[in-house]
Amino acid sequence: MFPSSYSLAVASYSLLFVLQSLHVMAIPTISAVGSKFFTSNGDQWYIKGVAYQLVPHDPLIDTEQCKLDASLMKELGANAIRVYHVDADGDHKGCMSAFADAGIYLFVDLDDFDTQIEQTSPHWNNNQFEAFKKVLDEFQQYDNTAGVFVGNEVLTTDQGSPAAPYVLAAARDIKAYRDSKGYRKIPVGYSAADIAQLRPMLQNYMACSSNASERLDFFSLNAYEWCGDSSYTTSGYSELQKNATDYPIPIFFSETGCNTPKPRTFQDQSAIFGSEMSGTWSGSIIYEWIQEANDYGLINYGPYNPNAGSNSIVQDGYTRQGTPTPILPDFNNLKSQWATLTPTGVALSEYSASAAKVTFPPCPASTSGGWQVNPSSPLPSLGQTLGKEGTKPTNTASASATGTGASSTDAAASSTSSAKSGAAGRATVAGLSRADGLGSIVVFLCGLVGVVSFLL
Repeated sequence: MFPSSYSLAVASYSLLFVLQSLHVMAIPTISAVGSKFFTSNGDQWYIKGVAYQLVPHDPLIDTEQCKLDASLMKELGANAIRVYHVDADGDHKGCMSAFADAGIYLFVDLDDFDTQIEQTSPHWNNNQFEAFKKVLDEFQQYDNTAGVFVGNEVLTTDQGSPAAPYVLAAARDIKAYRDSKGYRKIPVGYSAADIAQLRPMLQNYMACSSNASERLDFFSLNAYEWCGDSSYTTSGYSELQKNATDYPIPIFFSETGCNTPKPRTFQDQSAIFGSEMSGTWSGSIIYEWIQEANDYGLINYGPYNPNAGSNSIVQDGYTRQGTPTPILPDFNNLKSQWATLTPTGVALSEYSASAAKVTFPPCPASTSGGWQVNPSSPLPSLGQTLGKEGTKPTNTASASATGTGASSTDAAASSTSSAKSGAAGRATVAGLSRADGLGSIVVFLCGLVGVVSFLL
């Protein structure tokens, strides 16, 4: 007996829904191994990204807008975006799929305006932790989530180093939570302000612990040193490279792109992706996609209108929605730079042995008037505020990080088969790779949809 037309229709729509869900996952995942990023195909991955925050709270819930922007970003040569604020309760499937279709990955900040770790009276409490977890819960389901930030420019002055342990405490607890939930090892990192007086102490502190749970998976820097017709030496990039040489975890520019003088030429990209730095640095994220009052935009959605008032489409005189129009010649200058810069890197199969030999820098000693963190002091516990005795959280099961799991760096160090670890290994179907397995599933389901359609 054949099923009813209604049953067949329900089955057809169900299969189409499954296909749509799998569609978001049909892109290699990113992991941090040693000092580099790799795709689950075993290729080293370099970031060519743009900062993407069209609206204050979440630019990843408007699917049609994301499709328009992703298409132009692909033309630009971008393979990543950075989003600073999202709503963990929003529906992000459409946007994440649109960016995945364009080969674009996401770095997302876990904090928001009311949960960020502060330099003044820094603290790490359960309210912050719960909010961070919700963002991770939402975005871990997407294979084009490349990494998460536990903070952005928490330290903003040369006297801000006492806040650094609170950033690491957040990373420790998020990594432990990630592992306890069985999520793939999405890299967890920090985006630092470029404070010369804290170089290289801050970046070394974030990666110096012998305990994998108490160091970052990656470190990144917001730096605007290379302006106009400068050079590798004059700009100070040679000093950044010197400080980052032999750094044990991936390091990249999470913001860059000086906007004075005009036009923006993005000459620094030739150094970042060239022979001087590409062996150490994993790329850069250009600030920023949309044109705003700060005049860093690569595109606009219409002319500036100071009399437009504020609504869901226009804020501060700048339209936040519509067809993106490149700002010239800046857009084309960046496009031309990226088109000629394609470092090949190293295959994971060749790099695994080197990753096993990575050494971590000594934790920086505290100095009077400078770096003010005692390297032997334990990280703050959940519920602790600087200068005050911490209180125990009501539920610490997922917050206990000490000795919980190994980072993807350690996974590579312990086995030369790390190319198949993490999500790629868990997705193997009958000996197939993740990409092959998903392809077979899609073909099978497409066949079923065809049969259902025939019966209807």
